[in-house]
Amino acid sequence: MDYSVLTLTAVADCDTVLSLIEKDKKDLTFKKLSLERQQENYANTTIEVSSEIEALNAELTAVNTVIATLPDGDTRNDSLKRQRRIEYNLFLLDNRKADYGAITLLEKEFNLARVLKELEEADAFAAAVTVRKANI
Repeated sequence: MDYSVLTLTAVADCDTVLSLIEKDKKDLTFKKLSLERQQENYANTTIEVSSEIEALNAELTAVNTVIATLPDGDTRNDSLKRQRRIEYNLFLLDNRKADYGAITLLEKEFNLARVLKELEEADAFAAAVTVRKANI
């Protein structure tokens, strides 16, 4: 972007603008670091949750198959309790997936990409002001 740096008429003005840019860059760098860490955590959690859901679904299928063949009694009741426990764990994982799933991971990646572009633009702005400062 072309900035109207020609409106800066004193070195002190340029220095003030450069210090504001530097402060913004520090804030953006911190935000970038934070988002990178979040992205890494979300990516790991997304994989964990997905694999846990797959394993529980396989276990639930096996338990349902066993329940269908069992006569009434203690073994069947124990299997039904196990089935409910697995279903509850799947419910909890589905809720966790909503918080750490692929969509949330993509959102973190998008936010990180935006911060990176802001940092690039801050560098370009600082370069334009530095050139102007040198020409005053």
